[in-house]
Amino acid sequence: MSTITIILIVLAVVILWAIYSYNNFVALVNQAKEAWSDIAVQLKRRYDLIPNLIETVKGYAKHESSVFENVTKARAATVGVTGTADKAQAENMLTDALKSLFAVSEAYPDLKANQNFLQLQKELGDTEDKIQASRRFYNTAVMTLSTAIQSFPGNLIASSFSFKPMDLFELEAADAAASEPVKVQF
Repeated sequence: MSTITIILIVLAVVILWAIYSYNNFVALVNQAKEAWSDIAVQLKRRYDLIPNLIETVKGYAKHESSVFENVTKARAATVGVTGTADKAQAENMLTDALKSLFAVSEAYPDLKANQNFLQLQKELGDTEDKIQASRRFYNTAVMTLSTAIQSFPGNLIASSFSFKPMDLFELEAADAAASEPVKVQF
């Protein structure tokens, strides 16, 4: 084999590796975006349940207006938020507001027996579980992408084509209450 043939083979292998690596990064980014979309779908479902839940509780707890206002404000605050960290913070606020709503409902035995309230409670619990599962899937996809971006020799391709790590969707570590799921059982 001549030197030129060896150089061409090595060059072809490097080019094929670069193409494979680039396509792998594209696939990882798309997987992370899909996972984020799954979170968004579940959060929308959660947002859609909240007004019905508030109206059901309002019928029984008319004098608890500050709790309803806090839930409504927290829900509204999540709508216009962009960015993973800001979204996580807004979701933490909404989770805390929902916890206070369910705490208020403890004082109303008739409410706890209301079928509509029980159904909404069940749906919200199911939605919270789906949000948690979607968050885990997203964070796994982001970690896989970040590892690929930071690992040698993939980091050469990642930096050449400006692939950047994405933010994890995390709950605030400092807020112990936020690390617990919304409790919807009575």
